[in-house]
Amino acid sequence: MAAPKRGQSASAQSKPGRSLALILIAIVALTGGMFLSGNTTPRLGIDLAGGTSITLKAKADQGSAINKANMDTAVDIMNRRVNGLGVSEAEVQTQGTDNIIVNIPKGTNSKEAQAQVGTTAKLYFRPVLASEPSVPAGKSPSPSASPSGSSSPKPSTSPSSSASARQKASSSSTASPKASATSQGRAVTDALKAGSTPSPSASASGSPTPKASPSASSGAAADAAKLQAQYATLDCSNPAERAKVGGASKPGEPTIACGEIRKVWYKYVLGPAAIDGTEVKNAAARFDTQGASGWQVVMNFTSSGSKKFADVTGALAQKQQPQNEFGIVLDGEVVSSPYVNQAITGGQAEISGSFTQQEAQSLANMLSYGALPLSFQEQSVTTVTAALGGEQLHAGLLAGAIGLALVVLYLVVYYRGLSLVAMASLLVSAILTYVIMSLLGPAIHFALNLPAVCGAIVAIGITADSFIVYFERIRDEIREGRSLRPAVERAWPRARRTILVSDFVSFLAAAVLFIVTVGKVQGFAFTLGLTTVLDVVVVFFFTKPLMTLLARRKFFAGGHKWSGLDPKGLGAKPPLRRTRRPAGPAAGSVDPKEA
Repeated sequence: MAAPKRGQSASAQSKPGRSLALILIAIVALTGGMFLSGNTTPRLGIDLAGGTSITLKAKADQGSAINKANMDTAVDIMNRRVNGLGVSEAEVQTQGTDNIIVNIPKGTNSKEAQAQVGTTAKLYFRPVLASEPSVPAGKSPSPSASPSGSSSPKPSTSPSSSASARQKASSSSTASPKASATSQGRAVTDALKAGSTPSPSASASGSPTPKASPSASSGAAADAAKLQAQYATLDCSNPAERAKVGGASKPGEPTIACGEIRKVWYKYVLGPAAIDGTEVKNAAARFDTQGASGWQVVMNFTSSGSKKFADVTGALAQKQQPQNEFGIVLDGEVVSSPYVNQAITGGQAEISGSFTQQEAQSLANMLSYGALPLSFQEQSVTTVTAALGGEQLHAGLLAGAIGLALVVLYLVVYYRGLSLVAMASLLVSAILTYVIMSLLGPAIHFALNLPAVCGAIVAIGITADSFIVYFERIRDEIREGRSLRPAVERAWPRARRTILVSDFVSFLAAAVLFIVTVGKVQGFAFTLGLTTVLDVVVVFFFTKPLMTLLARRKFFAGGHKWSGLDPKGLGAKPPLRRTRRPAGPAAGSVDPKEA
């Protein structure tokens, strides 16, 4: 009888060139993509290439205590902030009891990450009492740069159900800067005296329901006059003046602040905080495909925050510009000041207003990760050199080279001609690993650090194990008396099963390690998992087809003593021969006595 799988085995054996062509095409395509993208080397981590190190010191203000729980929460939020910018391999860790160290690798957007990590104060939503472009003292703002409408409109806030959001138009600016400043000054003074926190009970003019005592009224008038004087002389285009405002204000008191909108600095008078940033559940940037709003920021509030936001927006919607705006204040700086045209209910709102994708994502990141349990002061920003990391990398690569040389020496001594197959497979695996790591740098911000290099070195042993398993299966078949070509095909199913089980265990360990660890250990786990997957690809699409081709060559098929497949040297049994059983006599002619 013919073997049932003989045709299938012969078909697989007759087309090894197809598998070799596939892996060759994959290598050429990946290498071409690497050169076309310009990323011809893997992106290095901060321990190898250097980067930016930021030291932040916690401050016990606003009733928050500096303890381990609050510090751990701050580290977690800062980590998410940096990751929200697409920065990978960043390190955020505590040092001592009140310091946090943030290490940002070179090659990432370290300036933006530094700006967002440095803005560590709490996030507040404050009603806007007045706003206008900030100019140096003695100069008048140009009519084209009015607070209510510049060349690019300021953002608006609308319920998520609306198809498009109304924007501020430049025609809504006042007739003259002088008249605008005067009328705005009166409105600010009146609002400050009245107590400007919006509430459902407040009237459109902002007058409160309860009456204040004469002493309280005189104190409020004095504070309002002082704040108005500071606002009149404030120049937000001056960095030194910007640093003096906003940061020390208490949530329950009005304040002045600065904010940059469309590359123009505005100054604001803001009322007491109406909503805390902790009331924002999450925020995300999205593109409005239905309307003409472009990029938007969608906010979702908590249950308590939804009610507060509905009350605040309902009160603001009854007011005139700019007092129908609310300022989103982070670390004393207004990051956005959208206006409201109706009460927003349902716990979800959209902020729109000619955002670019980067602006929308940055604002969403601040809204999502803006609230910290502590405030922090930036102590130092230093550049980390990679001298030590370079020495360690050199030592690690030297150790890897020595280990690889020992593996190759062992293969040559023990497997002789078969070592050529193993070395070619190791070379293909190394090329694929290098090219994929280079492409993953810009794709997913993968950074090669020292533990990742260790993972790549460990992978040499895993890959060599797969070759050894297959070679030993082939030699076992030759010891049984089979010739090389059938031995290669019969050994493959058994070796394949062993290789898959072994690689699955290695990949599972790498996956668990990647999930449960943080920081640099993840680099080790990721590299180990990647090289394990590539080992399966190389063995199936390169090593096995190459062995099928070499089995047809006389040097290997004839069992040359330097081929590593010499039957005599392996102690092979005599060749297996099929013998035909002698045909017996016909059933009807059997002698009864013989039977």
